[in-house]
Amino acid sequence: MTAASSTSAAPTIVITGAGAGIGRGTALHFAALGWRVIGLDRDAAALKELAAMLPRGQGLTITCDVGREKAVARAFARIAQWAAQGIDCLVNNAGIASPDCGPLEDLALADWQRWIDASLTAAFLCSRAALPLLRRRDGASVVNVASTRALQSEPDTYAYAAAKGGLCALTHAMAVGLGPQVRVNAVLPGWIETGPWQRADRAHDGDHRPIDEAQHPVGRVGTVHDIAATIAWLASADAGFVTGQQIVVDGGMTRKMIYAE
Repeated sequence: MTAASSTSAAPTIVITGAGAGIGRGTALHFAALGWRVIGLDRDAAALKELAAMLPRGQGLTITCDVGREKAVARAFARIAQWAAQGIDCLVNNAGIASPDCGPLEDLALADWQRWIDASLTAAFLCSRAALPLLRRRDGASVVNVASTRALQSEPDTYAYAAAKGGLCALTHAMAVGLGPQVRVNAVLPGWIETGPWQRADRAHDGDHRPIDEAQHPVGRVGTVHDIAATIAWLASADAGFVTGQQIVVDGGMTRKMIYAE
C-alpha cells in the first residue's frame, strides 16, 4: 500500500485493475490531468510499479482482490480515510484478460465463477462500497469497462461474454437507480493493444499484421490512450447529460461486415 498526502482539493478517481493494461494507462492519464488517483489490483508488484509512476502526493495504491467482499470492504475503509471529501469517479476495470474458457461442456462451474467474480461481481461490490463517497461529490460518475464481446463473440468465450454482457446490463440499472446524483456509463473496448502497459517483466510491443490493421475502418488497432481518453470524457462535466450508455471504442470494427473468402 502506497499513500501520499490527502490534503489536495483535486478530483479523485478510483480505478480497479489499475496495475496493468487499460487500468494502468487510465491511472496515468488521470494523474496527468491533475486528478488524485487510487489504484486497486491484486498484483502487488504491478501496483508498486504504478505507484512509482504517479506524481508524489497524488496517488494511493491498495492490493485488493475486488471480487472478494471482505477485501473490498477493507480497501474502501482505507479509501474513505484518504479521500474523506469523497470520490468523483469509480472505474470498474478489473477482470480476467483472456476470454477463452474452452468448450462449454468442459467449463467447470468454479472457472465460470472466476470470470463472473473478476468483472461483474467486482463491479457490484466496488460500486456498492464507493456509493457513500460518490454521493459526497457533485457530478460524480461510475464508468464500467465492458467489451465489444458483450455484443459479439468468438467460440469458447462463454464466461467472458456473460460477465461483460452482465456489466452492460448493470450499467443501465445503476444509471436509473443512482441518478440523478451519480451518472453511470460503460465503455466497450474493441481490439486494444495493452502489451506496453503490462508489468515490466511482461511488457511487450504489439505485433500487428496489415490485415489486423485493415479490419478497423480507422486503419489501426486501438491504444490504451483511446480508452483512457474516453473514460476521462465520461467523467467530465462535458458528459453531464450522458448516463446509462454503452460507448463502443473499437475503431469501427464491429460495424464492418466481413465475409469469409
